Amino acid sequence: MTDTDFQAQLTHYKNSIRPLLLEAVPESETSPYLYGPARDFLDQHGKGLRPALCIATCKAFGGDEKAALPTAAALELLHNALLVHDDIEDESLERRGQPTLHVRYGVPIAVNIGDAMNALVLRVLMKNLERLGPSLSWQVVAEFNHLLLQSLEGQAMELGWIRDNACDVSEGDYLGMILKKTCWYSFIHPCRLGALLAGRRDLERFHAFAYLAGAAFQIQDDVLNLNSRSGAYGKESCGDLWEGKRTLILARAFETMPSNERVRFQRVLAQPRSRRLERDVDWMRSVLEQNGSIRYAQQVAAEFAKAAREEFDKAFESAPDGPDKHFLRQFADFMVERMA
Repeated sequence: MTDTDFQAQLTHYKNSIRPLLLEAVPESETSPYLYGPARDFLDQHGKGLRPALCIATCKAFGGDEKAALPTAAALELLHNALLVHDDIEDESLERRGQPTLHVRYGVPIAVNIGDAMNALVLRVLMKNLERLGPSLSWQVVAEFNHLLLQSLEGQAMELGWIRDNACDVSEGDYLGMILKKTCWYSFIHPCRLGALLAGRRDLERFHAFAYLAGAAFQIQDDVLNLNSRSGAYGKESCGDLWEGKRTLILARAFETMPSNERVRFQRVLAQPRSRRLERDVDWMRSVLEQNGSIRYAQQVAAEFAKAAREEFDKAFESAPDGPDKHFLRQFADFMVERMA
């Protein structure tokens, strides 16, 4: 499968859930303050990775694409709800090349929009009852319950490290956090759900592949945050440093930088975002580049992607060859090569 074929397939999966997403958002007298902004946010161009993993896994094992659409749409709706809340918690300024919802509408309205999208996830999942029946529909809900709690636990770890200005976060701590915050809801559960909808019950078979692909994705995302201009990346350049996020890059730097640089890092990161100076953020970015921490993270992301490719055949060995399996095989490469 060529890069063009991969992107075309990714677009197909994303477009297949679009009607369900827009149908889930009602019209009412509150639309200017709730459903209108929610619809606009959903209409922005995200990658659609989670529904793509769900649908492709379902089809790779012989499942019906139509049967997977409500679950895939619910994954994308939940993802967008979490993004709205994450942006508020992180004080982020940009998302998908646009001002974040709380920048445009204020924090109270943005919180309510995120809450509404969370509630609408249930409306979409209820569509499973007629097609899947109560037993399988309830299993899908159980998967959503686990992925949501894991994501919230991972977010709590990250926010706690920022609040406490933790400068002893290790690489192992970071990988444990992204397992919860990124890998479960963005990679492991979409594969599990797709296989479940295709009638599989051996869902643990996807854990290694999806964790490794998810880790490659998140580490590369951390690299792109420091290496890309805002317009190309879709989010604020060096936003992780403005927000004080503990990444693999920062964990590596804490372990290797001299004590005088470490002390200055701690002092800068102790400041709230509103008092952090651009020259200090530029200095931190320069140190991370010069001491090789960014390059190190790129190498680790590539190693995780390679390991994911090796695990792919174990996870999908019983799936017949076809475009959906080929798409999934190329997925790990996409994690690192996108915008590199």
